[in-house]
Amino acid sequence: MPVKIPNNLPAIGLLEKENIFVMNDLRASTQDIRPMRVIILNLMPLKISTETDFIRLLSNNPLQVEVEFLRLDTHTPKNTPEEHLEMFYKGFNEVAENYYDGMIITGAPVEMLDFEAVTYWDEIKMIFNWARKHVTSTLYICWASQAALYHFYGVGKIPLDKKLFGVFKHSAIDKRHPLFRGFDDEFYIPHSRHTTIAEADLKGLAEVALLSRSEEAGAAIITSRGGREFYLTGHSEYSPWTLHEEYTRDLEKGLQIDVPRHYYAEDDPRRAPVVRWASHANLLFNNWLNYFVYQETPFDLTEIASMEDIKHP
Repeated sequence: MPVKIPNNLPAIGLLEKENIFVMNDLRASTQDIRPMRVIILNLMPLKISTETDFIRLLSNNPLQVEVEFLRLDTHTPKNTPEEHLEMFYKGFNEVAENYYDGMIITGAPVEMLDFEAVTYWDEIKMIFNWARKHVTSTLYICWASQAALYHFYGVGKIPLDKKLFGVFKHSAIDKRHPLFRGFDDEFYIPHSRHTTIAEADLKGLAEVALLSRSEEAGAAIITSRGGREFYLTGHSEYSPWTLHEEYTRDLEKGLQIDVPRHYYAEDDPRRAPVVRWASHANLLFNNWLNYFVYQETPFDLTEIASMEDIKHP
């Protein structure tokens, strides 16, 4: 089944060119199906490309997914036209009484700031808390993963000597975990960040489990509450050219930036990227949608407020 997205969203045309099946509101309304409702809090500056990245992954499954986009009330992005936000995004007050099968909270370009120094920190904390009562399972991506682990469990972020930048090999710590069903022994995830989480800081947290790590990139996929929350420190959603665009952008700004590791053919930026992560990314999102969203959400969405943590055999 396709993903259901608002009429005229720019991602529709982009994804149709990739032969991705998407459906607008009008066509979806003729199908007698309750779609899974997924809300995306998009904190990335280039919102249209981020929208396209996540819709691409959410569309590649047999379930109908209805996507809504959420924006912050206390922050006005500089790189997205206000008309786009007004047409396709909702403010928190518009969704505060709603319930959702799944939620995705993206990274944000505030990584080098202390969490409390982020101008919208209070609103982010409020949304994190709201999600626990209004969403079956939430994916926190990159900065959002660090912010949520800090907010809920006091896990701090650690500055790196230089940017972790490239596509890195990972493995699952517990291969029997439902999130990794169908995975190979090794899989790849793009990373682009200046900070990290110490694995030692996760030990002793009863609700928290490290699911996947990388020798080069460290802690990669973390979960809490049995899968009610996942924390992804990398960017499985990235398109083939995203790291290249980040690399060339920083070069044009005169910033010190290394060539992204394990990304270009023979690590030569004059050659095309080698895509190693797309199949893993699709399987990751499909497993999340199936085992932690579709299988767990009660028929009456309002019952999410009283849901317990997910239990797996």
